[in-house]
Amino acid sequence: MASRSLSGTLAFVAAASAVLAVPASTASASPPGGKDVTAVLFEWNFDSVAKECASTLGPAGYGYVQVSPPAEHIQGAQWWTSYQPVSYAIAGRLGNTGDFTDMVAACHSAGVKVVVDTVINHMAADNGTGTGGSTYSKYDYPGLYSSNDLNDCTSRISDYTNRADVQNCELLGLADLDTSEEYVRSAIAGYMNKLLGYGVDGFRIDAAKHIPAGDLAAIKSRLSNPDAYWKQEVIYGSGEAVQPTEYTGNGDVQEFRYAYDLKRVFNSENLAYLKNYGEGWGYMSSGVSGVFVDNHDTERNGSTLSYKDNANYTLANVFMLAYPYGAPDINSGYEFSSTDAGPPNGGAVSACWQDGWKCQHAWPEIKSMVAFRNATRGEPVTNWWDNGGDAIAFGRGDKGYVAINHESSSLTRTYQTSLAAGTYCDVQSNTTVTVDSSGRFTATLGSNTALAIHAGKPSC
Repeated sequence: MASRSLSGTLAFVAAASAVLAVPASTASASPPGGKDVTAVLFEWNFDSVAKECASTLGPAGYGYVQVSPPAEHIQGAQWWTSYQPVSYAIAGRLGNTGDFTDMVAACHSAGVKVVVDTVINHMAADNGTGTGGSTYSKYDYPGLYSSNDLNDCTSRISDYTNRADVQNCELLGLADLDTSEEYVRSAIAGYMNKLLGYGVDGFRIDAAKHIPAGDLAAIKSRLSNPDAYWKQEVIYGSGEAVQPTEYTGNGDVQEFRYAYDLKRVFNSENLAYLKNYGEGWGYMSSGVSGVFVDNHDTERNGSTLSYKDNANYTLANVFMLAYPYGAPDINSGYEFSSTDAGPPNGGAVSACWQDGWKCQHAWPEIKSMVAFRNATRGEPVTNWWDNGGDAIAFGRGDKGYVAINHESSSLTRTYQTSLAAGTYCDVQSNTTVTVDSSGRFTATLGSNTALAIHAGKPSC
């Protein structure tokens, strides 16, 4: 969890609860390679992730899968127990070391790289026995950390305009690690190097905002692969002491404003406003920004859209994958009525769309746009059109074209593209679109539907 908004989701949790951040990327724009879309399989166990890499993520063109924290944590069915580590052993509800390494190998075989949500800002609160059998108490984690390795401030963070409070005090009452200490840095780097040794390709750093950027840089320098992808959770807050731009030297940083504003635009404003989305709205540069429509925190605290928003949510994901800003995450979790609710079946997914698993990454409208993004990567926005309201369309150079109708009625018009003449498959409806010698085509879009064609799919 990085800031109030990020932790907002956990505010409802008992004093000990919390959300963590994950490792970042090299200071190089989006994830390396030709595929920059990450499927975030929130609270899926490792065996289920392995199967999904082979059956869906690889074939769909996802470049990365992000898995929930693989560390021993406090006991309990709630999702947030995963974010209260007790030790750095892989011994949580999602699986053991063998399950984890098998998952990494299976995903790599499917052409999917693995990012680990990494909790290194804090340790668990209270006391007890962890999911792997380790006994612990707050400020004492035998064989790993003692009170000497924790920050002196033992009160909760209360003032986000005070840097020392944000980075030295306790997030939601969790024991805050003193990452300025050499031993702590080495212990964290040792955990991350163990994961790299198992084949992990990158990290999301949970609650990165609560760790000084210089401390993270020092930890990263100790990694066996200091160029491993880093994505840091640093929630923007106007007037706050700690800002996301401080962390871009370490790697990518999650741009929360992107998700917040998408909710407002899709719910109550005009899609026409999205013409210059990204830097034009004052966000960080595209090359260092991780973007998303929602994540596990924001879908619960209501600060962004979620699966409960139906077409608004689906179309927002279509837009994100079509528009060339940032490196996109597709959140894929499960239904919940209680914000504390843990994963169905302890994280075992027998099939998508059963037992409450939402599998947003496999929704046809979203999944089909991953290949669109891969086919158009590096191409600028061209041939923008909007009706001043909730209907927009734009091209991606001569490689693709997308139209979104968020109006309350259907829309028929002729679109101008930069595509070569020929037939293309609309990956949204799985029907054929014919582009003439002038780069034009005519189509009818129903209310709250989209159309997307690209050069990589000339026929259905």
